[in-house]
Amino acid sequence: MLTVENLHCSYGRIEALHGVSIKVDAGEIVTLVGANGAGKTTLLRAISGVQPITSGQILFDGMRIDRVPAHRRVAAGIAQVPEGRQMFAPLSVEDHLKLGAWTRRDDEVAADMQRIFELFPMLAERRGSPAGALSGGQQQMLAVGRALMAKPRLILLDEPSLGIAPVLVDRILGVIRKLKDDGLTVLLVEQNARAALAIADRGYVIETGRVTIAGSGKALLADDRVQAAYLGM
Repeated sequence: MLTVENLHCSYGRIEALHGVSIKVDAGEIVTLVGANGAGKTTLLRAISGVQPITSGQILFDGMRIDRVPAHRRVAAGIAQVPEGRQMFAPLSVEDHLKLGAWTRRDDEVAADMQRIFELFPMLAERRGSPAGALSGGQQQMLAVGRALMAKPRLILLDEPSLGIAPVLVDRILGVIRKLKDDGLTVLLVEQNARAALAIADRGYVIETGRVTIAGSGKALLADDRVQAAYLGM
C-alpha cells in the first residue's frame, strides 16, 4: 500500500532523514521505533504531506504522492493523528468529528460518527463539550476519531500514548488492534516500544534519520540490540 524510497528531508541546512526506505502492506500494523529526534515524526509528516521532502519517492497504491498536496492525500485515503493531538480547544467533540469528515460528500457521516461514539463511549458522553475541557486520554481518543472520520485506508499514528494514563494506553492500543481487524492499515510511532512491537506485524528501528534494523514485531522484540536500546533489558 505504501512505499517510501530513499527519502531525504531537511529543516533548513539540517538533514533529518538520510535516505529512509520503508514499506507498509495493506492490512498491516507497522511500528517505527527510535529515540526522540531520530526522525520518526518527520517521516510521518512527509508521508502525510505537511513536511516537504528534499529527494526520494513516496508511493501510495503504486502512485507517486510526494508532490501531491496534503489535502489531496487525505482524500486519497491517508489520515494522520499528530503528536500532541492538536485540538481546537473551543470546538466541541462533535464539531471535531465533523471537521475530520470535511473531504467527504457521502451520506454516511452521521452513521460513522455514531460508530466513533461506540468505539469511544467516553466521547459520546462528552459530545457537546469543548475539546479543551477533555482529559489528555479523551483528547487522544478524539484525535483518533477525527482521523477515522476521513474514512482512511492508511492511518498514521504519532505517539498515541504520550501523556495519558496507563489504563487508557491499553484502551488506545486495543482500538488500534481492532482497527486492523476491521481492515485498516496502520503506521505507528509509539514511545512504548514493547507494547507497540507486541501488536505490530513488522517494525523498523530509526536512528539519526536512518533505518538501522527491520523485521517482524516478534523478531525485533527478541533482538538484543533493540532490547538494550529501547526495552530496558
